[in-house]
Amino acid sequence: MERIVKSGAGWCLGWNPEAPEFQGLVGGDDWSIELTARELDDFCRLLDQLSKTINQMADELMDGERIACETESDLLWMQVEGFPESYTVQFILNQGRRGEGKWSVEAVPSLVQAAEILKIF
Repeated sequence: MERIVKSGAGWCLGWNPEAPEFQGLVGGDDWSIELTARELDDFCRLLDQLSKTINQMADELMDGERIACETESDLLWMQVEGFPESYTVQFILNQGRRGEGKWSVEAVPSLVQAAEILKIF
């Protein structure tokens, strides 16, 4: 299997199964951090959970009401904040070398879509 790097306006995701320690990559316009396979798996899983949660809550919110949802695993913490149709995503690595990142409202839809299919190829 070969290395996969997906990118768009304000985001990038990568997967290199041949890398010895850090098989994953997440980043924004001016930052990136390598992730272990487990960290990348958690990142994709938690992002999917949060995306689904904020969309499910759309019917319960009043017009113009903002929301913040967070979740975490042993490896990382994640949060979405904003409106069901436009929100930011932030994460913090909980272990090891530490690190954090955030994506803008404009970057999130493509990031979520790419995370869903990153390792399917």
